[in-house]
Order: sequence, then C-alpha cells, then structure tokens
Amino acid sequence: MRQLSKLRAFALVGAAALAIAACAQKSETEAEEAAPAQTETAADEASPLPDYAAVAAAAVGDPRRPEDDRADDARRKPELALEFFQVAPGMTVFEIEAGGGWYTELLSHAVGPTGAVIMQNPEGFRDFVGDKIDARLASDRLGNVRESYSNFDFLDAEDASVDLVTWVQGPHELYFTPDSGSLGDPEKSYSEIYRILKPGGAFVVVDHSAVDGAPETTGNDLHRVDKAIVEKMAEDAGFTLEATSDFLANPEDDRTLGVFDPTIRGYTDQFALRFRKPE
Repeated sequence: MRQLSKLRAFALVGAAALAIAACAQKSETEAEEAAPAQTETAADEASPLPDYAAVAAAAVGDPRRPEDDRADDARRKPELALEFFQVAPGMTVFEIEAGGGWYTELLSHAVGPTGAVIMQNPEGFRDFVGDKIDARLASDRLGNVRESYSNFDFLDAEDASVDLVTWVQGPHELYFTPDSGSLGDPEKSYSEIYRILKPGGAFVVVDHSAVDGAPETTGNDLHRVDKAIVEKMAEDAGFTLEATSDFLANPEDDRTLGVFDPTIRGYTDQFALRFRKPE
C-alpha cells in the first residue's frame, strides 16, 4: 500500500510552504478585507499573515489526497478555516479529535516541512476512522504528522511544547456518555490544553451550535454545545478570548436537531472561537 516516498511528500509540502512565504508580505489591511466576519478582542499586529488562499489551494489540489475529502471542501471552507486558525510555517500544531484527518491535511501543508502536526483521537475512534487514517498517512505522504491516541484529559505532548491547538466539532464530546465511558473530564481537558500550549499560543474551537442557554447534556443528546459553555471553560482554564467568527454559520439551522439528522447533517450552524494563552 505504501508507494510514495517521504522525499516526494516533503517536496509538495515544501512547495506549499514556499507559496505561503512568497505571499507573506500582504498588508494587515488586505488580510482583514479577505477575512471572514469576526469580532476581534485582542488584535495581533506582530506580523503579516500568510496567503491562506495559496496554501489552501495547494492542500486541496494535492492529487494524492483521498478523493473522499473533496466532497467536503466547499462547505468546510478551507481557506477561511486556515485564516481563522492563524497557522503558519514551522508551527507545531496539536489537533484534538482529528477524526479521519480532513483538517490534518490542511494543517500539514500549512506548517510545512519545518513544522509538525500531532493528530489526536480517543483510542476508541480508531475503530471508526482507522482505515481513513492509514490511507492518508500511507508511505509517509504527510511526513510531518504523527498519530496520538488518548482521552481528552491526558494529551500526548510536553508542557508548553505546541504553538496551536485546534479542536474542530469536538468540545461537545466532553458531555457525550458512550457505553465505554467518558472521553475526558471537562475541567481537566481544558487544563491539559492550557498545559501543552506555549505562552502566547492559540487554542481554536469550532463546534456545532446549541440554542443559547442549552445545558451540557445537549452534548450527549444532540452532539451540540452552547458556545457560552466553551467560553467559560476556556476562560476558567486561563485563556483569553481573542476572536470569534461566523464563517461556518447557518441561520437556517434552528439548532434543535441532532447533528446526524439527515435534514441538517453536514450543514449545522457552527461557531468558531480563538483563545490565547497569556505570554
């Protein structure tokens, strides 16, 4: 099954990184004009951001990418996702609940050959997505990615060792109660995220929106969560909310149906939050 060399993989990843670097001189004004609607609470003026259109195009255009990924490209908006993540070449990214790796692919291209992505899932998830992961990582095609399996309250990374933590469609899982048991204590899980991030690092959350004021049990019942719960948990752990975005919002979703309901599956209203660990 392994047919492509690690050298060829890194060549493509390197090309994506060069594309980012070549366009990295765009001004803050241009970056803001291209950005999804968002509310900034702590602007980052340190340096211009990469050209996320270039890196997204390189990632989704990779002919070796699993064909099934392409069906999700339009609705998941890869360019806007990377822009909100603020991922850049050379970063170490810890991707919580990576699933089969649709976002892993983007992150791998974005951090380039000098960066790294830890692709984390709970152990039990491998029964459902293991074949997809094996196909994606075959022949070390994404040579800067490594797998990690643990509950959310015991993350496989050293203290202050990562630049960015992403958790896409996941925090509601802290309130999911499968027969196999909890996937992680909520408070400890947020503390673990805080622990592994470097000072100044970012924690980005995307999840299915519940109605305002919905209880934690909605995470189990509908696989949704009220973003106020996420905000409070993150802030209690020590994070500061830096930005929000509506790039995956869907006002036609009334947020009362389970996310697997066929009338809304794949098109739920989703919120995006970016937190920062203080320097």
